[in-house]
Amino acid sequence: MRARRELHRCRITGALLGAAVGIVAAPMPAVAQAVTLEEIQVVAPSPLPGGGIERDKVPALVQTLGADDFARNYSPSVTDAIGQRIPGVTLTDVQGNGFTQDLEYRGFSASPVQGTPQGIAVYQNGVRINEAFGDTVNWDLIPPQAIERADIWSNNPVFGLNALGGAVSLQMKNGFTYSGVGAEVQGGSFGRIAGALQYGAHKDNFGVYVAADGLRDDGWRLHSPAQLARFYGDIGWKSDKAELHLIGSAASNFFGVVGPTPVELLQQDRRAIYTFPQTTRNEAGLLALNGKFALPEGWLLQTNVYARKFQQQHVDGNAADVERCSRSSSFPTSLCLQDDAFPRPSPITTAFRNQFVILNPANTPVPFTAGVSYGSIDRTNTDALTLGGSVQATNTTAVFGHGNHFTVGASVDRSQVAFGATSELGVINPDLSVTPSGAVPGTGQIIHTLANIGYAPVSLDARSTYYGLYVTDTFDITQQLSVTAGARLNVAQIGLRDLLGTSPDLNGDHRFSRINPVVGLTYRIVPGATFYAGYSESNRAPTPLELGCANRDRPCLLEGFVVSDPPLKQVVSKTYELGLRGNFAAGSGRLDWKAGLFRTDAFDDILPLSSTIPGRGYFQNVPGTRRQGIEAGVQYQSAQWLAYANYSFLDATYRFEADLPSPHNPLADADGNVHVVPGTRIPVLPRHQFKAGAEYAVTPEWRVGADLLAVGSRTFFGDHTNQNEKLPPYVVVNVRTSYQLTKEVQIFGLVNNLFNERYATYGRYYDTAALANAITTVLSDPRMITPGQPLSIYAGLRVKL
Repeated sequence: MRARRELHRCRITGALLGAAVGIVAAPMPAVAQAVTLEEIQVVAPSPLPGGGIERDKVPALVQTLGADDFARNYSPSVTDAIGQRIPGVTLTDVQGNGFTQDLEYRGFSASPVQGTPQGIAVYQNGVRINEAFGDTVNWDLIPPQAIERADIWSNNPVFGLNALGGAVSLQMKNGFTYSGVGAEVQGGSFGRIAGALQYGAHKDNFGVYVAADGLRDDGWRLHSPAQLARFYGDIGWKSDKAELHLIGSAASNFFGVVGPTPVELLQQDRRAIYTFPQTTRNEAGLLALNGKFALPEGWLLQTNVYARKFQQQHVDGNAADVERCSRSSSFPTSLCLQDDAFPRPSPITTAFRNQFVILNPANTPVPFTAGVSYGSIDRTNTDALTLGGSVQATNTTAVFGHGNHFTVGASVDRSQVAFGATSELGVINPDLSVTPSGAVPGTGQIIHTLANIGYAPVSLDARSTYYGLYVTDTFDITQQLSVTAGARLNVAQIGLRDLLGTSPDLNGDHRFSRINPVVGLTYRIVPGATFYAGYSESNRAPTPLELGCANRDRPCLLEGFVVSDPPLKQVVSKTYELGLRGNFAAGSGRLDWKAGLFRTDAFDDILPLSSTIPGRGYFQNVPGTRRQGIEAGVQYQSAQWLAYANYSFLDATYRFEADLPSPHNPLADADGNVHVVPGTRIPVLPRHQFKAGAEYAVTPEWRVGADLLAVGSRTFFGDHTNQNEKLPPYVVVNVRTSYQLTKEVQIFGLVNNLFNERYATYGRYYDTAALANAITTVLSDPRMITPGQPLSIYAGLRVKL
């Protein structure tokens, strides 16, 4: 029966794609609107927008989405449009909420989850928005309707720290690029109701732009709501020689991030979750002043100064890996951390066994209560203030009669972070909520162990200063051949201080520096076809979070519960890539195409590794990893329709031999380890992705569209040897339509996951015994997954005046 349903689904999907192809091949009805094709596509080759260079002279793959691409998606999430349209980009939903997805590009992450090693640099109008404590990227803070364009870069160290796999540069709208009033309301599945407003205008030398939106959504899983409130504004002044923009943004968002669920519970109820509460609240504010000045002799000077405030509160209800203390210990009737939660042999388990006892704030042992399923409510608080600035000079004056594009710049970002964390003892109730219980002594109290292992309050002051200095030059040897060379110096200074006096090993000062080169060439073979090849190096310094969580014997909460401070090395990536790209007029529209190969070798890569203590882990350098593959795409656009197809192949592997911990992996040895050899695939990342879509103007007023996403199988997080069952491949089809009632008013509707595909983008392993005393269901399968969004229907109204 399952096979028959899949066959039927494949036939429907094939028919839908066939119809799209038919639309492409069919003659188009005449419309009055003409299309103006851009002969030269320009991109900003550095974090500060402006001073652009022809895309065909960039020796790397650069892909761009414009405001129309985000608007066409009708999604309040920035990552949805990027994930659907850009080959090589993968979206992974670890937390079970569509607004907190991980974005991976070429196997490197830009994730909102603290504990995910980051490898993508992200900028908004030249301001680095990787958070100071863990380099995370909170995509939920960005209103999509305010984006003018997004450039997704590879192979460019000019974007500074974290650009191991590439960079995302967002350029926002202003009063000179957007005019009028735009408003939108939409609602639909899972109680969603959302509204957005934007306004832009300019007169003489002054321009203003503001955008605001809000959303409430109950989520497709239990206890997984989303609440958004965002604002972006720009006041600008512009003359022939200068341009200034005062920019402000603010956001206050709340999410239920319930994460993966045991597969056996999902078989009973697809909305089921694991232990809760699991919530995140993000609040942020930004004030920036950007300037651009035309100077004599062909120079363009750009400046940027900013202040950015970010606060996050995370609450995580977990199972607690505790037990009655050993009868041979000094506390035979008390509650202890399980001593099998540590690798063997371990000096901690042999010399400090009695110090696993759980204590309350008065340092009194918590008594053990039989028959209780213990849990912990872990809370983290991050309060960060970042001040920064950058300056850049560009010159495009010809050198010896040859075209030349020269850029030199510098930046500094200084952050101060106050971080705190506590664990409150609780019990797991039959509904899987973790709460205190009046019948169980010790619950409702902040706990720690005698040796501050596993559970211990943390109060940390983290300060970081990042300096950057870069120079790059693109020289036209001939009209067809251009060469690029440049380099960037990165310096990172990080200081950590324990404010409680209970974790002195957190105290430390660290300094990392490196010069990263870039070289490459482009050759225009014929009009509409360019060959490119490039080599670059990038680095990222360990974050304050990683530096404070690098001890296998002292695992910490992966949402940021730091406990110890062994040294970590900085990560260095070396990228080689080559390819072909081009565009040419075809009929009444334009055809854009690209195809490329890449290889990135990362040295001293940092991995997040699991502990048997639920929700806890640590970070460790490994000798090397490799990510290599293929990216190819084609897009045709005219006044009547848009059609695209993209394919990417990613081979992401470990390049070393060692034992890695994966304690609940069914194939782990007695010490909870699995053995990795060179060539083993890095978990979670799919090898194959195919993306296709079409949008057609049936009449000048009525448009219909569809998008297809096909993703190959993925290994579970922790399956470092690739020997266990994988997450199955899946195909998701989304459809949409819009009708222009008047010139100003449009109605629209969309259906996501049209065939209600049951799929998951993330899975990991857990201790099946953790809920033994909480629920009657006997669990034996150690797999847990985060289910993807089911069939969802939305409709709305859009007004443009």
